[in-house]
Amino acid sequence: MPTEQIARTVSDTPVATVEDLHVSLRRHGVRSEVVRGVDLDVRPGEILGLVGESGSGKSVLSLALLGLLPASADPCVSGRVEVGGVDMLRAGEPARRQVRRLELGAVFQDPMSSLNPTMRIGDQVREAAGSTEETVRLLRAVGVPEPQRRLRAYPHELSGGLRQRVMIAMAIAGGPKLVIADEPTTALDVTVQAQVLSVLRALRDDIGCSVLMITHDLGVAGQVADRIAVVYAGRLAELGTAEDVLARPRHPYTAGLLASRLDLSTERGARLRTLAQDTATPEERSTGCAFRSRCPVAVERCADDSPPLAVVERADGPVPHRAACHVAGPAAAALPAPAEPDAEPEGAAGTGGAGLALTEVWCEFGVRDERGRKATLSALRGVTLDVRAGESLALVGESGSGKSTLLRVVAGLQRSYTGRVDGPPRERVQMVFQDAGASLTPWMRVEELLAERLAGQRLTAAERRRRVQDALDAVGLPAAAATARPGELSGGQRQRVAFARATIVPPDILLCDEPTSALDASLAAGVLNLIGQLRRRLGMTILFVTHDLAVARVVADRIAVMYLGRIVEIGPADEVIAAPQHPYTRALVAAVPGAGRELPQITGEPASPLSPPTGCAYHPRCPDAVPECTTTVTGIQLVPTGSDAHSVACVHRGAA
Repeated sequence: MPTEQIARTVSDTPVATVEDLHVSLRRHGVRSEVVRGVDLDVRPGEILGLVGESGSGKSVLSLALLGLLPASADPCVSGRVEVGGVDMLRAGEPARRQVRRLELGAVFQDPMSSLNPTMRIGDQVREAAGSTEETVRLLRAVGVPEPQRRLRAYPHELSGGLRQRVMIAMAIAGGPKLVIADEPTTALDVTVQAQVLSVLRALRDDIGCSVLMITHDLGVAGQVADRIAVVYAGRLAELGTAEDVLARPRHPYTAGLLASRLDLSTERGARLRTLAQDTATPEERSTGCAFRSRCPVAVERCADDSPPLAVVERADGPVPHRAACHVAGPAAAALPAPAEPDAEPEGAAGTGGAGLALTEVWCEFGVRDERGRKATLSALRGVTLDVRAGESLALVGESGSGKSTLLRVVAGLQRSYTGRVDGPPRERVQMVFQDAGASLTPWMRVEELLAERLAGQRLTAAERRRRVQDALDAVGLPAAAATARPGELSGGQRQRVAFARATIVPPDILLCDEPTSALDASLAAGVLNLIGQLRRRLGMTILFVTHDLAVARVVADRIAVMYLGRIVEIGPADEVIAAPQHPYTRALVAAVPGAGRELPQITGEPASPLSPPTGCAYHPRCPDAVPECTTTVTGIQLVPTGSDAHSVACVHRGAA
């Protein structure tokens, strides 16, 4: 929203007001303050981005606005949270329920946890909409294609993007003044993410609804938000228009978040910037500036004096730019260059990696369709791929494109396939999964999880302890982590444990399945630095699955783009990004989030692998499709103007 449009709403009554909000919760018998004196309002007709790392208090703030603070956590609150003239902290449940019904809508991160899996979509939306006609209208308004047909579908039969749009339809059914969207795009494909963001922006533009957009990604917030509020340790660190906050950050935390974000211009091969590790104790966070232990420009005053959220400069219009920093200004955003990596720890050396070749690999599953009939799901459809020893290759594509199935075939976890896979023995291949918490046995200590991999090596107890410590050193974890259980570690630490476990016996091939997709930007950058460090030390061959081309460009030598079980483009990472040849690759590049970038208008949904289209599977969505595309499956061919390693499967042969 332009500054002058924001100015017209400044004098209007806010749709929600938060004044001096403090919230403490009891967890595992320990009470901790998670929101500390927040003052904030949401103005009519604006999108306010609430940005911060996991644990910063964003979601607790949204629950306070909804009047849904968890009773099980014994919340202790003070201050005021007002929505529709009702104090959501002190009003009775009937009054709060009335506000949620008439004034508020909510969209949460995982729509499957909010939608009833046993009810059809039409029945669930109709409960909020009141009639079938209104249900169809709402589904059409949020961009659900063929809404009449979707009424009989169950949640599991819809894609992640469609499920999220159904949640948005339910959220706006009552005509709310404010929709709270809590991480609505986290871990979604970039194309689906762009579609969801377009729907949220339409709520403001077409309906006049305000949106509180909660995210850990400043780039995502920058695409749709009018103002951005940056939160750290329960306090507001910075607040201003999206343009001011992103172009002229005045708090070192905001600058650090921006510096650790990846985009298509991030330098390949360079060590990525990350925020310093948080070493502050709860007592230290309660006095002075909570960010000081991680701050590169902290001064003595920061230890004792908590900085207020004060105006640091004004934009061209009447919207002030505020920051809570004693040295707020350009100097606060001038972060030092990333530190050089420590010397590689000594340990078992790798074998230098191994090559891998897949030839005409097909993988099909017997499933049941939406009517309960037997059907065949084609996950891989004739994949041929050569990976050189020591190379890092990224597999990119939307959910359902076959990336993870390909990794499982290589790892030996999926044995039902046809075709040929030539590579090292299965025991020389290791895999790191997206959710490290789900792949680590929760009741085992880290040292036990790592020592399991050393079984059969005839090591003494002292030798095993040394190997475990070497593996922890290699992934940047302290010795104390050895005695911790997975649940006692942060998300980034658990992911590092997963890498330590996979590499304590150096593999020839390391398979990474979306290991950074749900992490905060700084943690994700740290994991990518770790992968580069391990690769240099052990010489491993790496297959890295991601839906984010910005990540693929940084981590990989080459990129292979997959769509509905086939490779449609493959080539050097820089070349695929700078000169994408397949229309699908161009759509993925356009969908990479970034402040000021227009949201791409991507038509249609990915075809179902239960009934893939004839010819080129992408032709129903392709703006360049010609009649030949509907009947002809084009093999991979060299791009006429590219390198001898850049190939594309398109009837236009790279000239599209």
